Amino acid sequence: MANLVDLQCSLVVIATCIVGIHCWHTGPVRKPIALTFSEGKVQLEVHSSEKVYLNLSEPAHRDFQIYFTYLEDKQPLEYQSVEIIKPLSNITFIANISEAKQLNITGVNPGKLVLGIRSLDVSVTSQGIHISVVYSKYLVIINQVIGWLYFASWSISFYTQIYTNWRRKSVVGFSFDFLAYNFIGHLSYLFFNVCVYWDANVQSEYFVSHPRGEIPVQDNDVAFSIHAVTLTSLQIVQCLIYERGGQRVSWLCVGLVTGSILFSIGGLVLSITSVIQWLTYLYFFSYIKIGVNLIKSVPQAVLNYRRKSCEGFNIFSVWFDIIGGVLSILQMVMVSFNNDDWDEIFADPTKFGLGLLTIIFDMIFIVQRYILYRNSVPYVVINDNTPPVVKEGKAVEPL
Repeated sequence: MANLVDLQCSLVVIATCIVGIHCWHTGPVRKPIALTFSEGKVQLEVHSSEKVYLNLSEPAHRDFQIYFTYLEDKQPLEYQSVEIIKPLSNITFIANISEAKQLNITGVNPGKLVLGIRSLDVSVTSQGIHISVVYSKYLVIINQVIGWLYFASWSISFYTQIYTNWRRKSVVGFSFDFLAYNFIGHLSYLFFNVCVYWDANVQSEYFVSHPRGEIPVQDNDVAFSIHAVTLTSLQIVQCLIYERGGQRVSWLCVGLVTGSILFSIGGLVLSITSVIQWLTYLYFFSYIKIGVNLIKSVPQAVLNYRRKSCEGFNIFSVWFDIIGGVLSILQMVMVSFNNDDWDEIFADPTKFGLGLLTIIFDMIFIVQRYILYRNSVPYVVINDNTPPVVKEGKAVEPL
């Protein structure tokens, strides 16, 4: 028994000596060295350069060298598969000196990457810097202007119909199904845009799937969505207070809207239970918006056909709708060209599909208004309190 105790004591002494020698040799455990870039994002043109500074949070206890990584897909690499910026040389930091190091970032080809930092000498941490190389910064400005132009065009399209309803004190000829689909579609688009634009967790999930991309929702997209929901709500109020002529929402429309709501609730359950990511759930709303755009024009076109007239449906709203759709697609094409990233068009299927489908389906109303029913007798407003009645495309005075 005494021998066993002596053996245990000897092992403890040996282990203590080993630990002591290790600590004496390596020194105390130190926290990682924090390195920060002077900029979080840098945008530059091809063949142009920008200066960025790399700072130490505090002086290092020893000399160390860093090298740079280039995140193009999902893994940081020590090289670029396609040279977007000129490769940066390794940098050495001297012990007990915290001077900032200047980096000259030069654009080579259009594209996006995240510049990171690593070291084989010490443990380092860094947030990285998002770099975007474009053909022209002027195209970036033009793209922003186009975004606000299509926002204005689509917004005006709502006001023209609201004015028509107010002037006639009637919504006869304006399809309630069309309005219901519009409302649920814009509400879905609003939810998608707001969450993607403001929710940091959703943005993190997006960058995991698109590490070189940018958030596909811009400020004008959010502004348009809020504006659209507000104005479609006002149109709903007009349908409640003005002459309706016996119109109502069809049972088919009620069923489809209810199905959309149940679809979104089902996605919410899957997100809460972690079956799908929140970003995937938000794409459910983009699919609702695209689905609505596929069918929303049909009820209005059918109503025009049955009445053999487009009266009550403002054709200028269609023209502004088409202009907005063209500008929306043009904006996405310009962004993709300027970044040489055509996959980005499909990163926001709602926005691309919205613009394309708007153009296609609005052509139906153009044909009806200017070809099929161009000779229909227009409404003649008798006075503000007595709306005219339309029968078979002809305006008649009320009895």
